[in-house]
Amino acid sequence: MPGAPCSPRGCVESARPWTGAPRSALRLGALLSVVLVGVLLTPLVGRLRAARRDRWIRHWCLAVVRAAGVRTRITGAAPPTGGLLIVANHISWLDIPLLAAVRPARMLAKTEVRGWPVVGAVAARGGTLFIDRDRLRALPGTVERIAGVLRGGAAVVVFPEGSTWCGRAQGRYRRAVFQAALDAGTPVQPVRVRYRFADGTASTAPAFVGEDALLTSLWRVVSARGLVAEIDLSPTLAPDDHPDRRTLAAAAQGTPRAAGSPPGTHP
Repeated sequence: MPGAPCSPRGCVESARPWTGAPRSALRLGALLSVVLVGVLLTPLVGRLRAARRDRWIRHWCLAVVRAAGVRTRITGAAPPTGGLLIVANHISWLDIPLLAAVRPARMLAKTEVRGWPVVGAVAARGGTLFIDRDRLRALPGTVERIAGVLRGGAAVVVFPEGSTWCGRAQGRYRRAVFQAALDAGTPVQPVRVRYRFADGTASTAPAFVGEDALLTSLWRVVSARGLVAEIDLSPTLAPDDHPDRRTLAAAAQGTPRAAGSPPGTHP
């Protein structure tokens, strides 16, 4: 099973510079309120036409991130329509709303997420594809389900490292999910996620690794001052340009930062 050596004690710094407890509590309350609104409106949003639904999801995901006191810098863009496999490094629970704000997509998550309070219900309603990491025999079936979603013209977000890392180091991309893009004939969008403070120094405060508790991670994020999430989208990789999943995975992990205009910061 994929795993990372990162741990809260050894890798995650306390949120410094930090904001005061009253403001942090207000942020946490705002964050939970925005999430609750999303849960309550999920049945209504599901009835909207695709374009309006995607626009609502983007706005809601950005609202989740902003409520936590995190600004975003997004460089590059994802194709707005068509099957697309979005692959990214994995650091935090924040990665999920950030990537959904780039392009709404179905997520690939471990089966344990289905049993999480509130989050599990939201994930299931949002069409999350679940993978049982304890049953390797189920992996081909999961790959086929992903390929089917891609053939249907939807986007799928996967974290090929198979585990969260603190951000100072990164795991090797596992190859299996890339087979889905090859089977479906759909492009792959490499994405790089980073977290920094406003002065540009790297931060591991958002990292959700090892035995870290979700509430502890939430408080660390809302307590951080000037936290910025950087999302770099590289040009898509055509499946026809890569003979097998090994080379496609290597290309996705090694793709340099996307070129383009300077990133904008969203308050």
